Amino acid sequence: MNSNNNNNKNKIVKHMKRLIIGALLSISMVGFAQTGEKNFIDQNYIEVTGKAEWEISPNLIYLKIVLSDKNNKNRETLPEIERKMISKLTEIGIDVNKDLSLIDYVSSLRAYLLKTNVVLTKQYQLIVRDIKTLEKVFFEFQELGVSNVSISKLEHSEIEQFRKEVKVFAVKAAKEKAELLAISLNQKIGKAIYVQEVENVNRNTLQRSYAGTSSSNMIIRGISSNSSSVSMETDIEFEKIIIESTFLVRFALE
Repeated sequence: MNSNNNNNKNKIVKHMKRLIIGALLSISMVGFAQTGEKNFIDQNYIEVTGKAEWEISPNLIYLKIVLSDKNNKNRETLPEIERKMISKLTEIGIDVNKDLSLIDYVSSLRAYLLKTNVVLTKQYQLIVRDIKTLEKVFFEFQELGVSNVSISKLEHSEIEQFRKEVKVFAVKAAKEKAELLAISLNQKIGKAIYVQEVENVNRNTLQRSYAGTSSSNMIIRGISSNSSSVSMETDIEFEKIIIESTFLVRFALE
């Protein structure tokens, strides 16, 4: 009986020794791997920022148009004003089915000297793609007696593609800067070991608000109420859309 117990104890001791040796071997291999290969913090590296900026002219001009049958100088109904507006926009080459949309319609009752009136108001959004057309639109609305027209925002139809290209230019700028600095140290750069995009909060602008700019307070040179046609010369110029990208990049030094 005692011999059996001793045999079992010997087997357990031998098994424990094998486990301990295996664990020590595993620890030594991990330690060797850590000392044999440096992480990027332990490497010699150069850290630079690359920045790129692109200015583009907007090709999508959004107008907010408010039509109402109240205080209409020609005493026209709202449907009559709408028909004239659509006719004039079509004449100057605007695709009203594509670029004109109704965004709000309000009907309200107002009492004036014990007489109840129904006031109809519609709000439209119109997209114009160039300043020449914008001139003509403002001129036609002045002729129609519609003054509640304002520019709500400016955009570009290919803004996403421009953003991608600016990112590429920013990274290339970082690489060129790193190469120049490395040469001054009689070294050269290796592969990039760290790349981070830096957010540009104030400058990467996709939309600019022009809510205060309306047909009644914008001066368009070359247009007068007596002219039968719109002059092709314009002094209107919008602020450009600025796309900016910045990257922080670390390159290994060789």
